[in-house]
Amino acid sequence: MGHSFFTIGHSTRPIEVFVDLFGQAKVQLVVETAMDNAPDRYRYILERPVVDTPGAHWTYCGGATALLARIIAKGSGRTLHEFARENLFDPLGLGPTEWATGRDGEPLAASGARMSVRDLARIGVMMLRGGKLGERTIVPTDWVARCVTPAVGADEVRRYGYQWFLVDIAFGKPKGWAVGRLERMWIAQGEGGQRLFIIPALELVIAITAGNYGREDQGAPPARILREVILDSVRS
Repeated sequence: MGHSFFTIGHSTRPIEVFVDLFGQAKVQLVVETAMDNAPDRYRYILERPVVDTPGAHWTYCGGATALLARIIAKGSGRTLHEFARENLFDPLGLGPTEWATGRDGEPLAASGARMSVRDLARIGVMMLRGGKLGERTIVPTDWVARCVTPAVGADEVRRYGYQWFLVDIAFGKPKGWAVGRLERMWIAQGEGGQRLFIIPALELVIAITAGNYGREDQGAPPARILREVILDSVRS
């Protein structure tokens, strides 16, 4: 029987490899809680059985993001938050930030970052500018491009790059049977309705924070703000 190899590249685009780390939102919350409560969260992740070819399918996997955080910490000798402050947050001029940790002191890598909505927007502007702040490169431009290049289909609408959702969004006045305008949008998406929408063709960055944790309709408010307030004001 052949072996399936799981790479760092697979961790950047959470995929269907761990039998205990996939399913609907309620199941995801349960297994992330199990991971957070495990004596060793990283061993818990790595001991999940591989159920499919790595890279073949996508599903939400906070465990893959936790592995990325551990690799960063081990490779840099810094905590995840320290590394983020030194290499991203401070160069962007962000204000106070924090990264929540579990009972074991390890970062909640997939969901623990805290910052103001304006600072979230600063990250979006940096992405829009190809990783730059003015003339200074904060994140290599080619890496930004890889992050927002589709790597796998997430569902019938969304695709996924490296930790970013990618959607072609329609808006504007319809032209007969055709949509008024169709543009690529990058999305950073967090529990509770946190959203960072970036539409490069419009040079538009929209940051939204919310607190609708655990609600099945938590995606409705940011979606309505995007469509009914922001995009409705854009003329094709």
